[in-house]
Amino acid sequence: MNIVMLPDATDSEVAQVVERLRAQGAEVSVSENDGRIVVAGSVEARLEQDAPWQSFPGVDRVVSTVPGGRLVGREHRSDDTVVNVGGALIGSGQPTVIAGPCAVESRDQLMTVARAVRDGGAHILRGDAFKPRTSPYSFQGLGKAGLEILAEARDVTGLPFVAEVLDPREVDLVASYADMLRIGTRNMSNHALLREVGRLSKPVLLKRGRAATVAEWIDAAEYVYREGNTDIVLVERGVRSFDASVRNMLDLTAVPLAKSLTHLPVMVDPSHAAGRSDLVAPLARAAVAAGADGLLIDVHHDPASALVDGAQALLPDQFADLMLEVRAVATAVGRDLPAG
Repeated sequence: MNIVMLPDATDSEVAQVVERLRAQGAEVSVSENDGRIVVAGSVEARLEQDAPWQSFPGVDRVVSTVPGGRLVGREHRSDDTVVNVGGALIGSGQPTVIAGPCAVESRDQLMTVARAVRDGGAHILRGDAFKPRTSPYSFQGLGKAGLEILAEARDVTGLPFVAEVLDPREVDLVASYADMLRIGTRNMSNHALLREVGRLSKPVLLKRGRAATVAEWIDAAEYVYREGNTDIVLVERGVRSFDASVRNMLDLTAVPLAKSLTHLPVMVDPSHAAGRSDLVAPLARAAVAAGADGLLIDVHHDPASALVDGAQALLPDQFADLMLEVRAVATAVGRDLPAG
């Protein structure tokens, strides 16, 4: 449950509520939203009902169940969250584009692509140094060396970058380089990892699991949010389908649905949804028209030689053309893209 304090609640009044919750064995987190202190605690329904929470000094109201993911739900906060990633805003009303290779393969490869996506109008660079692969014998990423190359690319292009983190033990390492941390689809339900990134003050990009419902996806964001990290961006990247003609089935229904249930920004990854470069552009246009707060686009200067997901990567010229198309759609629906 969430206990919302009055605007003028004192530190001692907040501490009294926290102490009572902990005495009942609850895990407690304290955050601030819309100028209010919110104390979140997990307690049994009986204890929630029996304790006279609203009679405590400084307490405004108690919210037991918030549709759409508790602290990340619309009932908790009506205003949209805007996440700042190195100066690039996600959720401001204008679509933000994150682009780059799926994986950092070499310095030359990343520098070439980073310059291309910057010139094409991207706002944030993507590229992973650690890659989760189905086969343990596939390319797993360059590790720390890949993060160092990404940091160099940021210095050269001026683009902040997002990188995936796979293991709670590697969170501090990746966070020491990246401007934003990404939780991939395989780790959406890795609660230890979600809690660990939640303890940082670094923005988090949270992808939906391949078989996750929208409610489960939003609950995953709650694990991050309740630890104190409120800079979370949700990413729809397609769900597993019965149709083998595409890699995943892009669920555009999830975009307006998630935005109605949560105040967090919602982006779309058409590259991983389709698994085919020829479908990326139409899916990207549809996502922007559906209200997505931004796009994640795979770009590679030589897709045929890519070590990871070359079939879905756009060439730099194709990415530049896509940006023109996306800008036209955004303008048509009154959501002009910010300058890259």
